Amino acid sequence: MSIHLLEPIALFLLLLAVTKPLGTYMFCVFSGERTALTKVLGPLERLIYKLCRVHAREEMHWSRYSLSLLLFSVVGTLVLYAVVRLQYVLPGNPMGVRALAPDLSFNTAVSFVTGTSWQAYAGESTMSYVTDMAGIAVQDFLSAAAGLAVAIAIVRGMALSKVESLGNFWVDLVRSTLYILVPLSIVGSVIFIAGGVIQNFSPSITASTVEGARQILPMGPVASEEIIKLLSASDGGAFFNASSAHPFENPSAFVNFLQIIALLLIPAALTYTFGCMVKDRRQGWVLFGVMSVLLFAGGLGMYAAEAHGNPSIAHRSIGANATQPNMEGKEVRFGIVSSTLYETTSTATSDGSTNASIDSMTPLGGMVALVNMMLGEIIFGGVGSGLYGMLLFVVLTVFLAGLMIGRTPEYLGKKIQAREVKLALLAMLPTTFCALGCSAWASVSPAALKGLGNSGTHGLTELLYAFTSTASNNGSAMASLNANTHFWNITTGLAMLAGRFTTMIAMLAMAGGLAQKTAAEPTPFVFPTNTFLFGALLVAVIFIVGGLTYFPSLALGPILEHLQMVAGKVF
Repeated sequence: MSIHLLEPIALFLLLLAVTKPLGTYMFCVFSGERTALTKVLGPLERLIYKLCRVHAREEMHWSRYSLSLLLFSVVGTLVLYAVVRLQYVLPGNPMGVRALAPDLSFNTAVSFVTGTSWQAYAGESTMSYVTDMAGIAVQDFLSAAAGLAVAIAIVRGMALSKVESLGNFWVDLVRSTLYILVPLSIVGSVIFIAGGVIQNFSPSITASTVEGARQILPMGPVASEEIIKLLSASDGGAFFNASSAHPFENPSAFVNFLQIIALLLIPAALTYTFGCMVKDRRQGWVLFGVMSVLLFAGGLGMYAAEAHGNPSIAHRSIGANATQPNMEGKEVRFGIVSSTLYETTSTATSDGSTNASIDSMTPLGGMVALVNMMLGEIIFGGVGSGLYGMLLFVVLTVFLAGLMIGRTPEYLGKKIQAREVKLALLAMLPTTFCALGCSAWASVSPAALKGLGNSGTHGLTELLYAFTSTASNNGSAMASLNANTHFWNITTGLAMLAGRFTTMIAMLAMAGGLAQKTAAEPTPFVFPTNTFLFGALLVAVIFIVGGLTYFPSLALGPILEHLQMVAGKVF
């Protein structure tokens, strides 16, 4: 066995081992059953309901659930906007950082509330400690909890019969935060501190290098922010501009491996929670299997592209071996395998955290990251968003399977009719429109083109990547783009809002309709959805829909760039 396969195999085996116990625990949490933490956290949960005047037993129709989600997100956006605008007068600012500009403040507030964590600034020199902890880190928790709550509500709609409600948004939000995100974050931050990630409130340190130069070393509460940005799997906001390539944030190969696990932990376990809630665990394992196949297929593709090296080197007499791996932009501590596995995972889970430069990848390697996002961030995906995004494709697959066998399509005993298919398309199209439509607009806009760091096909890929990342709520970027301009701050902010909430509300509406239907007993004439065959069909539908939608843009961007590099042309 090649040593290169050891890390991916270890990752899969560990992920497989934790999926069932954590998934079972989350099922108990959202079902209101007692858990190991109920005795400790139960009184605090009830106190929160009392202080906030939440009636825990009150059920909500899907429309009221959606309205609660929107109001909560609006308040969160306004609070975070105020924090970043007023951070220069708030305590916990030993470096004396200034307030952010209005357009950048809007972009930042929307970014973290939507779980995107798109950053048009350098974190260590732009944000105060209070902004990081009381603003950004809080939204890391809350945006992930909101996504998890919505996913659970959607699953309830699919699992229950002849009901009008999907649960209580505020109860789901509190339980997501209190019983899942906070305990995992406490344990994870302690492990990270033990592994060498810094955690302090000191001002920056000025150090002398070996050559006698002076270097400023930023300090701060990194470990506590790092773990929640990873566990949320939808908030890649980094304390350092270099993200997880920075040694203070990712000090060793062991910590790097743990960070990849943290990215996948909750999204993977949610598939088992889904199986428990619908009373058919095989349904959850099918989703887990499909996600795993897509994840490791993407990782293999990215590794192959980066390990093969830069094809343009063969056309230039620079004394380099054309067969050498592409190490440009990679952290030498991690190499090709750990870098590509991390980038594949972060773009598949909608986290956006990076430990290498995506802009420095080969065209085909960078295309894998693009495809991961273009598929809808469903390859495990963000906390909650990955599950309901995959269920969107499940509905489409069931509909197509029903057409193939000439029967009314059913999923979990409920008929999939025109309303469900229309809502599935409504959930999908806004993200696609933002990614492709905004990229087309930016390609002819002088205001947008001023921010480009590249020209030609690579510049087009840069535009496409930016809007795909923000519309898909990923947050990673090809770092050569100067995104801190009025055009980019406003357009990417609007793309983040559309990508987050149109999908959520459409899926909640679908779940609300399904909850009112009666689940019928399965018959031999219904296409089974808990089999290997359905999983294979689901993979095919995902690639067909994604391919038909995005292939032309990929052909004009990374694919054409690769062919030009093979021919010896660079920009």
